[in-house]
Amino acid sequence: MSSLSIVDLAAIANLRSLSPDDGDSFLKEILTIFIVDTPTRIAELHTSRASGNAVTFMRAAHSIKGSSSNVGASELRSIAERLEHHANKNGLVNVEVQVAELEAAFIRAKDALEKLITS
Repeated sequence: MSSLSIVDLAAIANLRSLSPDDGDSFLKEILTIFIVDTPTRIAELHTSRASGNAVTFMRAAHSIKGSSSNVGASELRSIAERLEHHANKNGLVNVEVQVAELEAAFIRAKDALEKLITS
């Protein structure tokens, strides 16, 4: 696992500060959207890799990078950024291991964020 934190609590605090009087409703909504949407982006990585579509692959990696940054999923953001840069520079050669790392990082981030939603 990366030395980056799974979830940056400063990012969570920032999201909370956007709607401080709602009992975390806004935070939970944003986290839920991230948890539901990210598997679709991961599926896009697999589909675009299989079809050789580097542009769609980079777009999906970029989307994961941005949404991960928004919810403080630091490790996931870092891997998505590496994938985006790799695909931009080298195409889709040898991305399978990094995609698997991204999937594992998403599971860790999802588990940590779900704890925030249910607390």
